[in-house]
Amino acid sequence: MTSRKQTLVLTARTVRHLRASQVAHRLRLRAQRQIVRRVPVLAAGLLSRQVPATPGWPAGFVPVDARLIGHPVDLLAAGRIRLLGQERPLGDWRSTDPPQIWRYHLHYWDWAWSLAGDPDRLRGRAVFARLFAAWQQQTRFGEWDEWSPYVVSVRAWSWCGQYDALVRGSDREHEFLELLTVHAGYLTAHLELDVGGNHLIKNLKGLIGLGVFLGDDRLVTRNLRRLEREVARQVLGDGGHAERAPAYHCQVLADLIDVDGLLGAGSPGWLPAAVERMRRWLGLVLLPDGSVPLLNDGFPVPPDLVRAVQPGPPAAEGLTVLPDTGLAVMRRGRGHVLADFGPPCPDDLPAHAHADTLGFLLHVGDTRVVSEVGTSTYAPGAVRAAERGTQAHSTVQVDGADSTEVWGAFRAARRARASLLSTADDSSGVRVVASHEGYRRLPGAPVHRRTWVLTADHLTVIDELVGRGEHDVAVRLHGTQPGAVSRSTGPLAEEQASAARGWEDRLTAPVLVHRDRVTLPWRFEVEISTKGTA
Repeated sequence: MTSRKQTLVLTARTVRHLRASQVAHRLRLRAQRQIVRRVPVLAAGLLSRQVPATPGWPAGFVPVDARLIGHPVDLLAAGRIRLLGQERPLGDWRSTDPPQIWRYHLHYWDWAWSLAGDPDRLRGRAVFARLFAAWQQQTRFGEWDEWSPYVVSVRAWSWCGQYDALVRGSDREHEFLELLTVHAGYLTAHLELDVGGNHLIKNLKGLIGLGVFLGDDRLVTRNLRRLEREVARQVLGDGGHAERAPAYHCQVLADLIDVDGLLGAGSPGWLPAAVERMRRWLGLVLLPDGSVPLLNDGFPVPPDLVRAVQPGPPAAEGLTVLPDTGLAVMRRGRGHVLADFGPPCPDDLPAHAHADTLGFLLHVGDTRVVSEVGTSTYAPGAVRAAERGTQAHSTVQVDGADSTEVWGAFRAARRARASLLSTADDSSGVRVVASHEGYRRLPGAPVHRRTWVLTADHLTVIDELVGRGEHDVAVRLHGTQPGAVSRSTGPLAEEQASAARGWEDRLTAPVLVHRDRVTLPWRFEVEISTKGTA
């Protein structure tokens, strides 16, 4: 358990990476939250706007969410809902029993796209009207689950798109529209400038959607300018998203596709250009089985969402380097390696970072041979700490420390700095060499250097530590069966680890571990066959 003194030290090491404006915005949002909670009726009145005579989105626009496989309407009509793999009763909007992330998804209302697409139009409208009335009655303006700015952004977008099918012409149409004007005022005042990243993209998407829906050109123009600045900041030169979590890359890409589609002919040129760069990046990093690699945080991305965002072509045979993200795709024969030599997170946004520097994924054909533990929860505690830690990744751990000091649920103090040292792609194989200094804070200042060499027959991974003194080292290969290793310079013990399959869904998976007490410099080599898997 972290002591109060340790927490203060970790906080100081985390805050020093932040911009001063982020701290100021965090204090502002907390103050505003208290005001809204104290005088909710007055706050809602001040934030409301005039209801337009002809609200709505352009005919023919279909957002990404509306194209995905939806929630079973029969289940919703029966008063139940399944979110994040867990089915619960639908109707108690104030329950604090489900975990917060589940409650967030409940208040998104993106699941109501299924009702909007119900062939039985009358049933869809009736179920929505009943649930909307209960939501209005039970929720309280400004309460943080349902009025978290991120949640408001998703709900506002969903309700704008669902209006025509589910609300227009109903008895509750006027109060529904009034509530959407309150959403516009609330989001304008509660932009998550303290967090930034995918949260701010979602806020701006919500405001642009509201602006188009309400016919407010100024709202659209102002937030489109903000979105342009954020895209320039967050979409890297190689097309990756700055948070370096591919699952969130898909989310941000879908958001930009939506805004581009909503604006149609009025979309500025920089927006479709950013979409195409992100599509290209996604195509390059998709795994051979078509799935999104779950580096850093993120839950499995549904295949229908991957198809909907239209990723670019896969990486070619040989070596593909994404230098800004810090990833290398190595392909030779049936072997496919995704090597991570990038920073764990942007300086000012550590929320989704893992201590995974110089980790990698290996596929042979469509079969996963080396993987990582993944993410099953965002709740603070032992599971969250373990899944973010170096022990959960296929890399080297020194003295039981994490290469990046991840702590809390969404914090990171001292971070590993990685460097790509050299690459080669020739007749001898595909070669990538990188290093990181995340362990220099330990006695003897160890530096980890890793070399990957992929041929048509095998992957060789060479780990080296330079520095001074004696250290405990552990090299882990998650998901790897003993028979996959054809050679190693030291013993590998077969152990079991808890691995994530989805939200709050874990299973037991194999992990090969080499442990030793060594004097630096140190070198360890392992060879994994890439021929035998069908």
